[in-house]
Amino acid sequence: MARLRAFLPTPRLRGVSRRPAAGALAGAFAGSPAGEEVLLDAPDDRLAPALVAAAHGAHGPAAALLAGTRDRADWDHRDRYVSRLAAFARSRPEWLRSWHAAAPDDPDGRLVAVRLAVDRCWESPDRAGLLREIAPMVADTAERGGDDPVPWRVALDSARGRGAGHAEFERLWAEAVRRCPHHYGCHVAALAYLAAASPGAHRECLDFAETAARDAPEGSPLRELPLRAAFRCLTEGGAGAVEPARLETAADLALALSAAQPAADPWPAELRNLLVYVLVRLERWSDALEQLRLTGPYATSFPWDREADDALGRFLQVREGVRAAVADRTPAAGCGGRGSPAGPGAH
Repeated sequence: MARLRAFLPTPRLRGVSRRPAAGALAGAFAGSPAGEEVLLDAPDDRLAPALVAAAHGAHGPAAALLAGTRDRADWDHRDRYVSRLAAFARSRPEWLRSWHAAAPDDPDGRLVAVRLAVDRCWESPDRAGLLREIAPMVADTAERGGDDPVPWRVALDSARGRGAGHAEFERLWAEAVRRCPHHYGCHVAALAYLAAASPGAHRECLDFAETAARDAPEGSPLRELPLRAAFRCLTEGGAGAVEPARLETAADLALALSAAQPAADPWPAELRNLLVYVLVRLERWSDALEQLRLTGPYATSFPWDREADDALGRFLQVREGVRAAVADRTPAAGCGGRGSPAGPGAH
């Protein structure tokens, strides 16, 4: 699957629903974190010390963290850490400036700086023009990145923002997957490009996501990609364009991926938050309740910031709505996980 032209309809993936038993649901929220204990976008144990040091102007821990991901070829963690460090540098850039001054050719510091530059351009009304201005810097960082696919993920995001044509995007995509065929971030970028290039092409986006998930190793984050495509279908008016069973299967694949991750852990929190969103839209209340139990005190801005300025507040609102929906249905329906017409996400 080395080129975008490989995004063709494929056999549908099959998943296994993992709905908890009704008895387990009764105590699913016993001892669950109170609203004031829930954390938004909490870093994991490796990223947290780097952010604390950066807050004090020191770049050393961030440099060591990213160098470790590069040495281990831990590209999925590297991608997320680069994005989080760049987001921190938007308001606290001193540590990144000192890093660049001390080691201007450091590939990790340069990658964070390029990610930051692209993100800042995205916030501007003149996004396309600004991204064209920094395109040489983005391309240079990618070309000098060796086997690292993350600079190519940044290049893919930049190309989408400046409206690059299909041929250019295919070239960047080929470079990215040559380095890491199953890199999650690059596939997320490609899915976003496909959705932007062909508005309303929800079936094609789901085809691409299913292909990537089918070809990925067991336990790969790419098993989540159909959930991303399902989210787009549900939030962009495309649910009627695809078979409902495909949305259900996307959720089932993500349920299996979530089940293999530790509970109450920051790393799978975004997967579980997105999964809760989709399960609520599919009115699978008991499944959503179980994911809320697993995510524990960890809320993430995405996807809740897509429908509310207060992402944490929206997460807590949905959490209460899911609990109420399950409680209302348990005595009569045995927590079958379907069909509450007025629950959260019905808007």
